[in-house]
Amino acid sequence: MLRTPLRQKLWHWGGPVAVTLLAAVLRLWNLGTPHALVFDETYYVKDSWTLLGLGYEAGWPENPNPAFVSGDVDGYGTNPAFVVHPPLGKWLIALGLAVFGAQDSVGWRISTALAGIVAVALVCVAARMLFRSTLLATIAGGLMAVDGHAIVLSRVALLDNFLMLFVLLGFIAVLLDRGHSRRRLDAWLASHENHDWGPALWWRPWLFAAGLAFGLASAVKWSGLYFLAVFAVYTVLVDALARRRAGVTFWLSGTIFKQGPVSFLLTVPVAASVYLASWTGWFATSGGYYRNWAADAGNAWQGALAWVPLDWQSFWHYQVSIYNFHIGLSTPHSYQANPWSWPLLLRPTSFYYAGEDGNAALITSLANPLIWWASIAAAGYLLYRFARYREWRFGFILTGVAAGWVPWLFYPSRTVFQFYAIAFEPFLILGLTAVIGIILGTRDDPSGRRQSGIRLMAVFLVAAVLISAFFYPVWTGMNLPEPFIRSHYWLPGWR
Repeated sequence: MLRTPLRQKLWHWGGPVAVTLLAAVLRLWNLGTPHALVFDETYYVKDSWTLLGLGYEAGWPENPNPAFVSGDVDGYGTNPAFVVHPPLGKWLIALGLAVFGAQDSVGWRISTALAGIVAVALVCVAARMLFRSTLLATIAGGLMAVDGHAIVLSRVALLDNFLMLFVLLGFIAVLLDRGHSRRRLDAWLASHENHDWGPALWWRPWLFAAGLAFGLASAVKWSGLYFLAVFAVYTVLVDALARRRAGVTFWLSGTIFKQGPVSFLLTVPVAASVYLASWTGWFATSGGYYRNWAADAGNAWQGALAWVPLDWQSFWHYQVSIYNFHIGLSTPHSYQANPWSWPLLLRPTSFYYAGEDGNAALITSLANPLIWWASIAAAGYLLYRFARYREWRFGFILTGVAAGWVPWLFYPSRTVFQFYAIAFEPFLILGLTAVIGIILGTRDDPSGRRQSGIRLMAVFLVAAVLISAFFYPVWTGMNLPEPFIRSHYWLPGWR
């Protein structure tokens, strides 16, 4: 099939483009249905609309949703609303509102849909970089394209899809920096005789790009900071191991005391700058929540910090209030899911349900169970492979999974949901793709072994597509008979 350069080029681009187009169809088809504020759209859509109009999130009168959905979208006031997530994700939603208008439910969701489509293309890019295979890149993108968790989060105006997109960009940037920094290190060592400490590499544009991407993620949700911290530690470890392999005498101390501070300056300041820039509307206006807190009598800092401008004192107070809200959030919710249960897919989130006369329409953020459980099993196998053989690609993928999941385990009493796992789903997909690649084998394997692997994976992929087709109606709000809906309740927590 690939005997000519033209065919090779068509396959090189055609496979990833095809699964990206499939993702676009599954995410954009009938995007405006239901014309109702689904789950936390009740916050983010209206907050985004007031951001567009005022520059800050404003309050609404009691029970504003019926009027908003019917087209009366300008009923908000000027009093500020207390919001607990940074503004960037809402500004991105506001772009869709600016184009389509707040009366159109497509406008509410188009930005998250586009983010989900781009994420599928980026999964293809990451897979090709990791595995050097167009086939595996196409499989990875295809699995992401048809998975229900990714589809649902791309069809509702929540923030988590933007978080996932920027985290994925940061992951790719760190991957690019890994190769770039190694080449720079080798070039420096070749031109210097003293290898005691090694160099301080300042020209690491991909590391800077990673800081930018993780800063954008943190400007959507604070959980982006987990990825910034974990991948910062990862890059330090990679730098240390690269110096040891290259023969740098004091490879550990040289990394910590010489390269470490440089890497910090290349990532953290840009991430912080991006985060602060996302609050431009709050700083540029006077109506935001706690905007003038420090100016009120008795609130301004005294003593050694009295020199800090009042605007920044107010901003800091707001951030502390957000932090206190997050760590204290433990309001019971019928669809909350302990992070320990996420790998088992025990309690997916029901975003929408409306039924009458024996029919109902629902949207549930349920992943394709075959893809999800296979991905969890693959992650366990990759952990074993990494521990035994030190295969860096597997460790790198697992770092992304750990950054998105492990920090939540330290807050077992908090009210959290299964759909938060979208932030690390691309890495689960990449892990599953890695195992698929192992099963498919290489050209050097016996033909019988390869044929068995191909047949097994063909059955798996066809089954995954068929299961997605079966679940697609309950991911997209189609009007369905109740018996058909009940056939999708494979576990008690799925109801």
